[in-house]
Amino acid sequence: MPAFTRLTPLITSLPSTVPFVGPEAIERQMGKPLAARLGANESGFGPAPSVIEAIGKAALDTWKYTDPENFELKEALAAHLGCKADNIAVGEGVDSILGMIVRMVVEPGTPVINSFGGYPTFNYHVAGFGGKLVTVPYENDRENPAALLEAARRENAPLLYFANPDNPMGSWRSADEVEAFAKAVPEETLLVLDEAYIECAPADAAPSIASLIDRPNVIRTRTFSKAYGLAGARVGYAIGTPETIRTFDKIRNHFGMARISVAAALAALKDQAYLQEVLGKIAISKARIGEITRANGLTPLPSATNFVAVDCGRDGDYARAIVNGLGAHGVFIRMPGVAPLNRCIRISAGVESDMAKLEEALPQVLKSL
Repeated sequence: MPAFTRLTPLITSLPSTVPFVGPEAIERQMGKPLAARLGANESGFGPAPSVIEAIGKAALDTWKYTDPENFELKEALAAHLGCKADNIAVGEGVDSILGMIVRMVVEPGTPVINSFGGYPTFNYHVAGFGGKLVTVPYENDRENPAALLEAARRENAPLLYFANPDNPMGSWRSADEVEAFAKAVPEETLLVLDEAYIECAPADAAPSIASLIDRPNVIRTRTFSKAYGLAGARVGYAIGTPETIRTFDKIRNHFGMARISVAAALAALKDQAYLQEVLGKIAISKARIGEITRANGLTPLPSATNFVAVDCGRDGDYARAIVNGLGAHGVFIRMPGVAPLNRCIRISAGVESDMAKLEEALPQVLKSL
């Protein structure tokens, strides 16, 4: 049957797309489960036992809507971060929060600044609201704050995206660099400082909460999806001035948070000992990825995330062949989408059994190429 035709011109002009091919789609194509899931930057180490217990208890109350103010989670996050609850907005993962931020600012034709090859879901939201994406290249596999700043000024852009640590390369800038960059952004430009991987980063990578909390044109975004092991729960949050944060209340889905997810996030936040245990496991796994890839003639790049970008030494076609070859062996990984970053593959940290499968499959794939 024909599609409904009375859509907006903008929606009609956009392609139907999913920014990432999910591992489930790969399993459907192969007709069998993957042997190692190392491509989506999830935590294969899972959430804390205390979190699993909290989920079980919360399941009994899942017939109830969640508090539309997210009061308890905002209070807990504020205590953890050393700010006030009205500095925090909660949403269904960072992806949802990014979509709301774009909606706040972007109209058809609005210039928006991002790094070329940076997180594609942000670009997806920009396209969805008709924004004009303006990109600047990475510099030595890192986002380039000076170039981003120049582009924002040149375009008089009301929105600028910067991730620290960065996805897809795992690179990072120091807290001093990030703070200086944020304070140099024009007052009429809203900076999205995406810190989804901040728990995995070196201690000197994150500006203090206090250093940027009073800047109305800075929104920092964080998540429970990575180090806390709750990717499937979809819990993210934004940090900013109370006045800026209140803007979310104009457009957010007030009953969007699942009651079980909120209970999981609260329990995860309390169990900081488990977080530290997981961070140790991530470090061990990243070292294993380095050992395995170096043994096969590839070059792992420094990483401040829960994954490692690995330079394959050739072009994107070669890297794609490695991704596909490992997929045929049941080892799911991903790669950056644009040159020159796409000379790399990207491998998430995982349990030792997954590392063993990678170690077994990689030399076979490279030999076949």
